[in-house]
Amino acid sequence: MGEELEAREAVRDAYEAHYRRLVAALYALTGDHAEAQDLVQEAYARALARPRQFLDVADPEAWLRTVAMNLARTRWRRRRLFDTLVRSGRVARPVESVPGVDPNRVALVAALQQLSQATRETIVLHHLADMSVHEVADALGVPVGTVKARLSRGRAMLAALLTDTEADYRAEPGAPRRRPPVLPPPQRPAQEVRDAP
Repeated sequence: MGEELEAREAVRDAYEAHYRRLVAALYALTGDHAEAQDLVQEAYARALARPRQFLDVADPEAWLRTVAMNLARTRWRRRRLFDTLVRSGRVARPVESVPGVDPNRVALVAALQQLSQATRETIVLHHLADMSVHEVADALGVPVGTVKARLSRGRAMLAALLTDTEADYRAEPGAPRRRPPVLPPPQRPAQEVRDAP
């Protein structure tokens, strides 16, 4: 009984240490804060269902993240089926709204949703879960070079998507979208120009 109590305490400690970061990562991955919370809570529930096994895990945060991401993938597959039913007209899509959310966060999550799932997972784990390239490669089971390529492509795509989003916010209703102006490189002060060889 003492070992079971120790295992449950380990799950509680992991909850206090990692919950917020896991929810942030899953939110960026799914685009839905409530779903992110639900996925992370389900991961903790699975840890509580087998507390002794959780006690043997070398990296609790990585284990919880993996479980939550696998749950997200399963839901994503189910959502594809749901979307097929919506397109066929057999099911009506529910209205989505999130009150009180920062517009920048909404723009980021919307841009992340336009990336492929593999690229989105890589970006989220590296930039939002603060994992190194090697940790991301281990978590996703892909080579380090693949992670670097996904990060490079993902950053470029996000830059383009977020630039378009910024232009959308600044445009007047009915006006065509404009790209923000490109600023010229900074010029050196006059004194530095005279002192140059």
